[in-house]
Amino acid sequence: MNPADLPPELATPCVPLLEAVRAIAQGPLAAQAYAIDRGAYPADVLKQLAAAGAMSAHLTQADGTPGDYRLAIQAMAEVAKVCGATGFMMWCQCVAGLYLQASGNPALMGDRLAQHMRGQTLGGTGLSNPMKSFAQIEALLLKATPVDGGYLVNGTLPWVSNLAPDHYFGAIAAVQVDGGCTGRELMFMLRCDAPGVTLKACPEFSGMEGTGTYSVQCKDLFVGADDIVADPAKPLIARIRGGFVLLQCGIAAGVIQGAIDSMWAVEGQLGHVNRFLEDRPADLQAECDGLLARVMKLAETPFDTSNDYFIDVLDARAHGAELALRAAQSALLHQGARGYLMRSEVQRRVREAQFVAIVTPAIKHLRKEIHRLSTEEMPA
Repeated sequence: MNPADLPPELATPCVPLLEAVRAIAQGPLAAQAYAIDRGAYPADVLKQLAAAGAMSAHLTQADGTPGDYRLAIQAMAEVAKVCGATGFMMWCQCVAGLYLQASGNPALMGDRLAQHMRGQTLGGTGLSNPMKSFAQIEALLLKATPVDGGYLVNGTLPWVSNLAPDHYFGAIAAVQVDGGCTGRELMFMLRCDAPGVTLKACPEFSGMEGTGTYSVQCKDLFVGADDIVADPAKPLIARIRGGFVLLQCGIAAGVIQGAIDSMWAVEGQLGHVNRFLEDRPADLQAECDGLLARVMKLAETPFDTSNDYFIDVLDARAHGAELALRAAQSALLHQGARGYLMRSEVQRRVREAQFVAIVTPAIKHLRKEIHRLSTEEMPA
């Protein structure tokens, strides 16, 4: 969707980005949140958010204006406060744009990036498996064999989100020669409609069903120069890893704030008994505000490649996941039976918080990486 297609009050240049995002989130998104949780993919809302600039705020703009990761995280939080699933899909679109822009590949940085930033095309990220592979949790599932003009890619990724038949996503494959690993990885944009690519429905999740999540099978998929993001992949990953993880804090912040708001919503009726519960809304708000301030400071330097910086990012991300679990659980206890109804945003948010805790990098993955980076012997 082009900016001209937005309602006039959202397309007006003087309307700040966050106000535009808030209007979309509390209007068309709020009306669809239950349906999204049950399996409806909100392509229309995602395109509105992209057209408003919510999913490209972190990218360098066409006029050279630097990207603002703080603004991108705040926009994501506004959306995730209403619907965690859509906040997650915003993150998918954001990092897909990051891959395109960071690639340095003219074929990816021209019209393809411009269309992505405007929301005319949508994409996701297939880096869950590679991130776990780099952390020595599992092996790379995609294999790339060099051929004339590019590579042939084979393998299956079991969970990739924000997809549809005309979408695309960033992927990483281990480069093989004569059946053996070369110790090099290839990063590329995988088009879902390319010959050799098959999307398969995943088993039903307990929530977040509308995130466009599929198993992606590649059978002799040809990847040419126009789709290559980085070869080798690891130097680029080292450069963007901080921003990749930091952006996820926007999902956590939104889920936390939504839970706190749900607690305040019943304070007038149930405060006399809820005061005996732990994790009261004022306490959670103070902790959430402190975490967000920390994230905003880290977001000033998203391309810092130092280990100390990345440890701080991982720790903030882990704190966000843990606080989301506590806040969602407490909101359910504060609301009581009304929060246990299937259509309740509180009941949905419990499952969204659980997703924040297990999506890559999961809490256990984060703690493993923090331990590794904190204890490994540094080079002289």
